[in-house]
Amino acid sequence: MTTTTAIDVRQAVSEREAKAFDTAELRANFLMDKLFEAGKLAWTYLHYDRMVVMGAVPTSEPLTFPAELCHQIRETDFLARRELGIINIGGPAKITADGTVFEIGTEEALYLGKGTAKVTFESQDPAKPARLYMNSCPAHAAHPARKVTRAEADPQTLGSLETSNKRTIRKYIHAGLLPTCQLVMGLTRLDTGSVWNTMPCHVHDRRMEAYFYFDLPDNSVVFHMMGAPTETRHIVVRNEQAVASPPWSIHSGCATAAYAFIWSMAGDNIVYTDMDPVAMTTLA
Repeated sequence: MTTTTAIDVRQAVSEREAKAFDTAELRANFLMDKLFEAGKLAWTYLHYDRMVVMGAVPTSEPLTFPAELCHQIRETDFLARRELGIINIGGPAKITADGTVFEIGTEEALYLGKGTAKVTFESQDPAKPARLYMNSCPAHAAHPARKVTRAEADPQTLGSLETSNKRTIRKYIHAGLLPTCQLVMGLTRLDTGSVWNTMPCHVHDRRMEAYFYFDLPDNSVVFHMMGAPTETRHIVVRNEQAVASPPWSIHSGCATAAYAFIWSMAGDNIVYTDMDPVAMTTLA
């Protein structure tokens, strides 16, 4: 069974256009605020490197890629010419890809390569459903499916409590662990008492990025910073919402409490460290 939300396609926006946007226009173009709904698979098709951002919450019945999504890319099978990364932030999931079953626990990931024909998403316990955050982008080669556990995700601690940005970065889908065509994904968690992510900030003109924020306490928000370094803007983001970040934009955030977020990139290369730092004195 497939239950899907409405079709959501976002056109690419230039740096020049974004300068003139008011709050409502910024949110309409960059914020994805309805990714998770029980029994549904929601999706947004971005014209930045053709990334698709999805959220699935399987309950009593399995979910599959909806016909509307396949029609958007004019393929019978969604992954005919695409790759897919999945990170589970909910209860244990069972994902079946061309007959192979993968059990994906909380904060575990799964990569599926180009040419995977049939994929179904299930919760092992419908009373504690999986919450599958997924990103897909075009692929030029077929790479093998692989599950990635939390322990395998190459943890790296950065920042400090003194600068309110002590955080642990886990790289789940990246060139140092498994081959992909262009998709890179990871999860960053802020320590208690820290609220800033990716500051000092950067841009990377060769790739776009998406930020998905979760584990925000009730009544907490993230002020996601975006825009050209000398023309910064912000979007107020709530729990389990995502923001699309164009290649020309910074992508950083400050929240009212500690939180976690999943970052994903697609574009010209898969080098995690490919970024152009922005000096603090440049920001305006």
